[in-house]
This record gives sequence, structure tokens and C-alpha cells, in this order.
Amino acid sequence: MFRVLAKARAALGPQVGWVQTMASHRLLVPPPEALRRPLSIPDRLLLTPGPSNLAPRVLEAGGLQAIGHMTKEMYQVMDEIKQGIQYVFQTHNPITLAVSGSGNCALEVALFNLLEPGDSFLVGTNGMWGQQALEIGQRIGARVHPMIKEPGGHYTLQEVEEGLARHKPVLLFLTHSESSTGVMQPLDGYGQLCHRHQCLFLVDSVASLGGVPIYMDQQGIDVLYSGSQKVLNCPPGTSLISFSNKAKQKVDARRTKPFSVFMDLKCLANFWGCDDKPRAYHHTTSVIGLYSLRESLALMVEQGLESSWQRHREASAYLHGRLQELGLQLFVRDPAVRLPTVTAVAVPAGYDWRDIVSYVQDHFNIEISGGLGPSMGKVLRIGLLGCNATRKNVDLVIEALKEALRHCPRNKL
Repeated sequence: MFRVLAKARAALGPQVGWVQTMASHRLLVPPPEALRRPLSIPDRLLLTPGPSNLAPRVLEAGGLQAIGHMTKEMYQVMDEIKQGIQYVFQTHNPITLAVSGSGNCALEVALFNLLEPGDSFLVGTNGMWGQQALEIGQRIGARVHPMIKEPGGHYTLQEVEEGLARHKPVLLFLTHSESSTGVMQPLDGYGQLCHRHQCLFLVDSVASLGGVPIYMDQQGIDVLYSGSQKVLNCPPGTSLISFSNKAKQKVDARRTKPFSVFMDLKCLANFWGCDDKPRAYHHTTSVIGLYSLRESLALMVEQGLESSWQRHREASAYLHGRLQELGLQLFVRDPAVRLPTVTAVAVPAGYDWRDIVSYVQDHFNIEISGGLGPSMGKVLRIGLLGCNATRKNVDLVIEALKEALRHCPRNKL
């Protein structure tokens, strides 16, 4: 056989450009020239709804060497992360962990484990994230009942009770921090109301955690999730989630397996040491990302939740006053339900929001955002998240907006 191969090779003649390697085929895709150049990233002030600038200590953690994801040292890091999540969530739930994925991934972990085909699912749909929950519920095959509100609206206890009585859902979804519109949903009393109707309560706190008071156990929240890249000033790509005992019972009583192996709560809980059983491999975590998350939670512990809440409240109040001095209109009219971490401003008449966002970035090196989902084209959004929630940053963005309004084209018709 080897003689045959040798003759065949000789018949082919010299192969110009081939290198003696283990490869059996020519390379059809050349090395990209862009990757021969050094990585270049601008150093900007991020005042968007997320991600936020990384805290220096978190940035430093991201430069540490990787270790094995199933070593005793890594398990120690994971255990400390769990304790940090329990603190920022204000919960004693054993099933508390981090998910390898953004806040959307945590939402899918919640819904894939709590819902089965045919389950009744009540969804507060007052912005982008309610729409996302609705879509996932429909794909699961749940009977989804949206409670639709115009962007900027929130839900009263009476409205929720009417939905619970009418649809008899197994699960209610509300967004605590609707970052697409800047509205903050009140939570007191909603969990207890759900439980009176034998319904579980699921809350999105991606844009509020650490910047707004939230008390998972005391407010009767059964599943709470958040993200790493907002107030925690951590790199995107990791999310936080916790399940109450009631929620765990619903998962344990499933008639069918969850659609996703990667998001199967029982596997995740075991991997994170939540079930008092020997940990088994589930997936390879981003160990560097978990270093960063551990440090961001440590910073929150050192600062204290109450201090962080107060700082965000004061910074946002200052921002709101300065915006109104410019003649800009806050999108959420009721001050009681304005989100302290993300402020939505109505796009001033005659301006294109894209011109304003581009001017602020190009001339002041500050990122702000336009609307998202149902608020697209209607608002500008400014985030004061974590270490970025300062009066100095408010003054910087106000000066940038003032100049943008002066120089950007305006249609006066």
C-alpha cells in the first residue's frame, strides 16, 4: 500500500506552496491580515444602560492566570460567588448560582425549568424584556398571557390580581428594571399576591441589582436573576440567579425534562455545589469571568448595599435635574417609578437621536444609547451604573448633550 501511495505522489510531481505537515488538504483561507495588527480598543466613558466601565480591581482580576474549572481552588471561588449573590439578592436560597451567559441566558434557565408545554404563563409586557419572556414562553409551548402596557408604564397590584384571577398562571414575570424605557416596577406585595393564587413570581433585575433596593426573600420573589455588566461593573457574559424552595418544588415535579441540557437547573445546581452531592462535570465555565465576578461582588460587600443604593439615588436625582435644566423631558413621568440606574429622555423634537449619540461619542468620548425595542426612536438612554454613578460623570454628559443640541442638525418643520 505504501508503494502505491509513493507512486501516486511521484506522479503528482512537486507541490509548490505545500508545507510538510500532517494536513491532508491545502489551506483555502489565508491568515487574516487584521489579526497581525495589535488590538486597539478606545478608552471611553460608558454611560449606556450597559455594559459599564470595569472597576479597576475587576479589570485586574481579568488578567490573572486561568486554573482548572473543577479544582478545589475554583470551587472555593464559586462558593464565594454564591455567598456574594445571596447578599446582593438578600436571600438564603441554597440554589443560588452564576450562569455562563448574559441575563437573557438566565431568563431562559428560569423559563426552561419552570414552564412545561401547556402551562399558563402571565407576562408583564411593558418593554423589551417582557417581550423577550413572552417569546421564550411561546417557544416552550406555554399558554402565554401578556399584560400589555405602553412603554413607560408599570403594573399595579390590582392589575396583576385581575390577571392572576383570570388566567390562573403557574408563573408571573415582571421586569423590576425595564432598561428599554427607564421604568422601575414596584415589587412590595406582588410576591405575596402571587402565592395567594398558587403562582410563582419571576423577576428580572438585570439593570437594577445593586442600584435599587431589592429583597428577594422578604418580597416573596421565587426566581430572581440579574447580569454582571451593569451596576456590578463586571465584564458581560455572566448572570446571577436564585430559586426559592417553592420554585425548586415546581422544577422537581416536572413531568418532562427541560428542553436544554446546558440550562437544566438540577445539573447546574449540582455543579455549583447547591445540592449536597458530589459535584459532577456540567460545562467548562469562564474561570476568568468568574474571577471578575467574585471581585465585583467583593467590592459591593465592602461598599455595602445601602450605600450603593443611596449613591445611585442621589446621582440619578442630580442627573434628572440637570436634564430638565436643558429643557429635556424625562420619558417616565412619575418620579416614584423612575429607575435610578437608567434614565430615559424623550428625543427632543426635530432631532435625530442617532446624530446626538454620535456627536457625544465622537466629540466627548462618552457612550450613551438610543431606545431599544418599543422605545426605539423615542428616547435617549443614560446609564449611571456602579462606579460610574457620580456627579462628575453627570456634569460630563450634560456638557456633551448641551453641545450636541447646539451643533446637531434640527428639523424645525
